[in-house]
Amino acid sequence: MKTALVTGITGQDGAYLAQLLLDKGYEVHGIRRRASRRTADRLDQLLAGSATAATGVHSHFGDLTDATGLARIVQETMPDEIYNLAGQSHVGISFETAEYTANVNALGALRLLETIRACGLTGKTRFYQASTSEMFGLATQTPQVETTPFRPRSPYATAKLHAHWSTVNHREAYGLFACSGILFNHESPLRDETFVSRKITRGLARVKFGLADCVRLGNLEARRDWGHAKDYVRALWLMLQQPTAQDYVIASGRQRSVREFVLLVAQLLGMRLEWEGEGVNEVAFDANTGKKVVLVDRRLLRPIDLPTLVGDPSKAQRQLGWTAQIGFDEMVAEMVAADERLAHREAGVAVGRPPLPSTSPNSPT
Repeated sequence: MKTALVTGITGQDGAYLAQLLLDKGYEVHGIRRRASRRTADRLDQLLAGSATAATGVHSHFGDLTDATGLARIVQETMPDEIYNLAGQSHVGISFETAEYTANVNALGALRLLETIRACGLTGKTRFYQASTSEMFGLATQTPQVETTPFRPRSPYATAKLHAHWSTVNHREAYGLFACSGILFNHESPLRDETFVSRKITRGLARVKFGLADCVRLGNLEARRDWGHAKDYVRALWLMLQQPTAQDYVIASGRQRSVREFVLLVAQLLGMRLEWEGEGVNEVAFDANTGKKVVLVDRRLLRPIDLPTLVGDPSKAQRQLGWTAQIGFDEMVAEMVAADERLAHREAGVAVGRPPLPSTSPNSPT
């Protein structure tokens, strides 16, 4: 039986990866930060009722800023594979917490890599680093591939780039099996509500049931390459099963704007949006009700925004045999169905309204 150690196991990707690894018969250990409130909701929600729920995940309290604690956990678990998914993952917030973001995202990965060396596990442990399409920044090439030059444009992206090159350096200098997945945007019903995709699905569902006045967004014209997190964590596992360690772009190969995302969500919720104004003065009304449901908030615009990112997953398809199985429309429909049920429950608590039926076999709710 293989042993895997997953940092960030309570996040969206960590939860889906834990489920995948348990299904494959791994002994799974997860590092979570100590918090005053429960932080494992996504993981518990996903594993509840599954065939692997009884097996469970072995939890360890730790933090990427604590090298001693990380070394203790690695020595206790002696993992065959380490997946570093933890970090300060919000691009916008990184502009306000640049030093903290660098400490966690950049130095956290370096601490793990050095721990593997210090524990004498260079020949045993395989390491995965969660890199990001944000490292491409103002890309000079479209679509972006593994060899596209990096031009990061946020503290989040520069910190991730440090971790990425640390991974490459440890692979080439010390012979460690270490690779990075350069993942483009990937979403699901488990996505945190501070990210734009879930902010849209959760927000518009709440508007529909009278729980919110409107959804405030930033740049509606930003274009991203969106896929489903459940598909993307499968690529992570495949990378660590290869004979040699390499880095891979994981993407859908198609891009859509934030505005297109909003329009699809609104359509699925039975809204007909009509737009008025331009730039920071733009708003969208639901033609069915005449109510303002979306508006642009200048406070949500980033100091530097990236107009377009789209990846070319050809290498992953060719060498890993990986292809995305869940399309954009299906992913959004799953998210909308989950958030519509959630809003319906919230709105109906006081009057005892029955819950909406499940409409997606992939929905974890």
